[in-house]
Amino acid sequence: MIDLLSRNPGLTPDELTAGLAPSARFQDVRFENYRPNPDFPSQEEARASLQAFLKGAQVRPGGFRLFRRSKPEGHGLYLDGGFGVGKTHLLASAYHAAEGKRALMSFQDLMFVIGALGMTRAVEAFRGHDLLLIDEFELDDPGNTHMANTFLGQLMPGGTSVIATSNTEPGALGQGRFNASDFQRQIQGIADRFETRRVDGPDYRQRGNMPAQPLTGEEFQAWRARQPEARLAVVTHRDLGRLLLDVHPSRFARLLAGVEALGITDLAPMPDQNVALRFVHFIDKLYDLGLHAAFTGAPLGRLFDESYRHGAYAKKYSRCLSRLSELLREARAEL
Repeated sequence: MIDLLSRNPGLTPDELTAGLAPSARFQDVRFENYRPNPDFPSQEEARASLQAFLKGAQVRPGGFRLFRRSKPEGHGLYLDGGFGVGKTHLLASAYHAAEGKRALMSFQDLMFVIGALGMTRAVEAFRGHDLLLIDEFELDDPGNTHMANTFLGQLMPGGTSVIATSNTEPGALGQGRFNASDFQRQIQGIADRFETRRVDGPDYRQRGNMPAQPLTGEEFQAWRARQPEARLAVVTHRDLGRLLLDVHPSRFARLLAGVEALGITDLAPMPDQNVALRFVHFIDKLYDLGLHAAFTGAPLGRLFDESYRHGAYAKKYSRCLSRLSELLREARAEL
């Protein structure tokens, strides 16, 4: 069995920008297998907008470049919508449908790349890209507001187009997390680079389902018996929380390298928001990697303090609970 707690993963600068493609859960998604909710036409409109965006960027037959620039500046498209409406599915579909050099990463990973490489080297690392796809674009503090504005301002004029997804419309980025009014010029500078498409609708992961709850002890043991021992890791929630405080979220994928199934036992409420947010980011990565996962302990509704779930990071917590519920349904389906 894999001992997750003994790992202390690191990343070299080259590894930071290598393999930036859709994760395992989104390897097979395409525009064709996106299932828009017929009650919310904006979902089908978002798909059509992305397809038109890519078609408009492709060069005509006989051209030398894969992407045509009617003007030097790259184009921007921004999908704004709640969690569970398929924005990441659409973003990964755009990656698979596009030609040319492209990269897909989360906004948090982009911020870590810029911090690790420095702005000049980070811009150079992506300057030759035709398309950059950024998932979960969000401004949490003045630092990443400045970095995002500067990065896009230096990259896009060279011709790199950008598609981003977010739970927040671009003009409202940062609200409730820091004094965004003091940085409105930079926030507006970011917003002006994008054409925005709203994606409405309920969480598809919960369509017709009651939220799942952690496994019982007997269910967990039955699930565990079905996992390959050499690819299984089991850790208590408390030990995992301590570990995640020492591992930057950009290294969570490396932390889980070689793991096919992860069991987290004894889930408990998280009164420290720093611990809670690290756990949220970890579940995001666990979900994206498409790993088998099972959980025991407290009901999902008790994990995050009520003030968190109605505060500045409310959408992150709601997305996490939705993904936990789906992972638990998948675990029970194995039984």
